[in-house]
Amino acid sequence: MQVLSLTYVVTLVSMVFASVALCVGARRRPGSGIAVANATLATLLVAVSAIWLVQTSTAPDWSASTSLPFALCDLTTLVAAAALLTRQRLLVELTYFWGLAGALQALLTPDLATPFPSLEFFEYVIAHAGIVCAALFLVVGQGLVPRPGAVPRTFAITAGYTALVGGLDALTGGNYMYLRHLPATWTLLSVLGPWPWYLVSAAGVAIAALAILDAPFWPGRARQRDASRHPVPARG
Repeated sequence: MQVLSLTYVVTLVSMVFASVALCVGARRRPGSGIAVANATLATLLVAVSAIWLVQTSTAPDWSASTSLPFALCDLTTLVAAAALLTRQRLLVELTYFWGLAGALQALLTPDLATPFPSLEFFEYVIAHAGIVCAALFLVVGQGLVPRPGAVPRTFAITAGYTALVGGLDALTGGNYMYLRHLPATWTLLSVLGPWPWYLVSAAGVAIAALAILDAPFWPGRARQRDASRHPVPARG
C-alpha cells in the first residue's frame, strides 16, 4: 500500500477545509456569490484538464494506450465543470456520485508516480480534489440533492461508459479504468479478486456505494411523498 507523503496529506486536509468553507458559505449567504464560486471552480477544473491534455498530447512518449483522457475521473472533471455552470440536475447527480465514489477514492489511494512539486502532482490533486469540492458544494452547499431514481440512472450511465472504454482498451491495448489489469499501486480494486472477477466485484461495490451516498436523502423524499399524499387544506 502506498504511503502518502506529508505534502499530499496537507493537500487532502486543505480540500476538506475548502469544501466545508464553500458549503457553509453557500448555506449562510445564498446569493450571487454562489454563481461566482461556481464559475471559479469550473474554470479551475477546465484549466487543469486543458493543461493535462496539452502536456500529454505533446509528450514524446505519447501513446494511444496510455495518453487518452478516458479515465472516469477525466470525464468527471468536465461533467463537474458543466454541473457548476449549468446546475443541471443529471450533471449534478453524476458529479456527486462519481466524485464521492470515484474521485475521493482516487485521492485516498492515489495512482501517482511523480511526487510534489511536479506538474503531474498538481494536475492529479487539483482535478480530483476539485471534483470532490464541486460535488459537496453543489449538493450540500446549494441543496441540489439527487432525485428519486438517481442511483439506477447513475449506474446505467456508468455501465455504458465502462463498456465504451472497454472497447477502447481492446482497440488500443490500454488499461483505461483498469479494465484489463490492476493498477501498479494499491487501490480498493486490489482486494476484489483477480481479473476478471474484480470487475464483477467492483460493480457490486459501486451499487453499494451509490446506495450509501444516496441514503441521506431518503428521509427527505419520504416526507415529500407524505406531503403530496396528505396535502394541508387551504384556509378560506
